[in-house]
Amino acid sequence: MGKLSLVHIVAILILGLALTCNATTYTVGDSSGWDISSDLDSWAVGKTFAVGDVLWFQYSSQESVSEVKRENYNTCNTSNALFTGRGGNTSIPLTRPGQWYFISGNKLLCLGGEKLEVNVQDDHVDAPASAPQAQTGSLRPPSSKSNNPTVPTSAGFRRRRRDSFVVASLGFFASFMLVVYI
Repeated sequence: MGKLSLVHIVAILILGLALTCNATTYTVGDSSGWDISSDLDSWAVGKTFAVGDVLWFQYSSQESVSEVKRENYNTCNTSNALFTGRGGNTSIPLTRPGQWYFISGNKLLCLGGEKLEVNVQDDHVDAPASAPQAQTGSLRPPSSKSNNPTVPTSAGFRRRRRDSFVVASLGFFASFMLVVYI
């Protein structure tokens, strides 16, 4: 068999690099979604959020979710929101480490507990080269607890970072061996 061309080598290296990109998509509130009935504080406990992960908010089309600063989080103030998602589904990529604050666009719901604070870890190994842009719209129709029993939970999307790193390392090693011996 002949030598691999530069195009083949680059393609193999890109494939190996793609294996190292690992992000988790979290469905906020799991099957309850972004809703006043969700215990969002308990939902976030035990989860490790990293740069590159995505928060997926599912809610009714009459509601919204806003990313705000800490002072606005504490007072449920949306007038200075950094971002507001509407339409029933909003994906927000976590693009920087630190504290992130999300509140309901409805002040009464926010005061009632429909708000979320997450701490995002700086995880260079697992962050993708570029995170997707936040999107609103209808990935799925707006959900409620009674008509959406197949909503995936965060656990269904969870990938173990350490295991993925091992797999990616093995992929790089296999790519290297393929290039050397062919």
